[in-house]
Amino acid sequence: MEPQEYLSQKKKKLEQALESYLAREDSPVFAAMRYAVLDGGKRFRPLLLLASGEHFGATEELLLPYACAVEFIHNYSLIHDDLPIMDNDEFRRGKPSCHKKFGEGLALLAGDALLSYAFEVLAEAPYPGNNYHLKEVVISEIAKTIGPGGMIAGQWLDISFNPENKKIADYQETALKKTAGLIRVSAVSGARLAGVSQPLLEAIEKYGHYLGLAFQLRDDLEDLAQDRTDKEVFRPNLARLLGLESAVQLLGELLSEAIQSLKDSDIKSVILEYFAEQLKFTIEK
Repeated sequence: MEPQEYLSQKKKKLEQALESYLAREDSPVFAAMRYAVLDGGKRFRPLLLLASGEHFGATEELLLPYACAVEFIHNYSLIHDDLPIMDNDEFRRGKPSCHKKFGEGLALLAGDALLSYAFEVLAEAPYPGNNYHLKEVVISEIAKTIGPGGMIAGQWLDISFNPENKKIADYQETALKKTAGLIRVSAVSGARLAGVSQPLLEAIEKYGHYLGLAFQLRDDLEDLAQDRTDKEVFRPNLARLLGLESAVQLLGELLSEAIQSLKDSDIKSVILEYFAEQLKFTIEK
């Protein structure tokens, strides 16, 4: 099956599962949650979890709740990112952001609710065979990745970043914690739920690390190309620091490292390689 066809089929299943989870209540909070999550989004992270897990033999039935939880977490972070006290973005995915539609108070609560709901879904998710420990490790890794030492730390680095700071390592540290971490743990969670060996887990973790960095740099390049980097509030953008050509070169190197991580461990997956291929960026002449 071609990667596009595989991902299209998985996305349909994922959308159905997300809709099912979010249909639980007809309340203002759930209405805001549905608005933020449904009808948009690439679903990069949950599809990555599904692809990684299924490549190593885990079933869709096992993986889907974990994939949905990851997407809920991602959307909680987007709602909070868009708030006036953070990035103050009025639009998300071509429509008014959650706080513009529902007000800041309800949007804040919808973000909180998605984060809480994600862990309710994870707590009730199935586990592979008789190995409950794998589920515990996956939940723990996700929690650490998005917690005060992970995504939250990355958010703080992002909003407190010194505009005079020109250190590439500091830009990448912010990206690793704010964005790349959830991508990395998505890839790792799928593989872990499939019960793969430690060497393969390390290979997938390395793949996810470089893929996550590439994802953020690709996003920075899109902002730079579309002139979205001149907001009133400074936010770190590595593509702006490096310049367009150097940023595109670095992106290519990160994507090559991601793919090589798979090849070095003899992980033959056109689907996982396709996730990297999607992030390539071409400078228009």
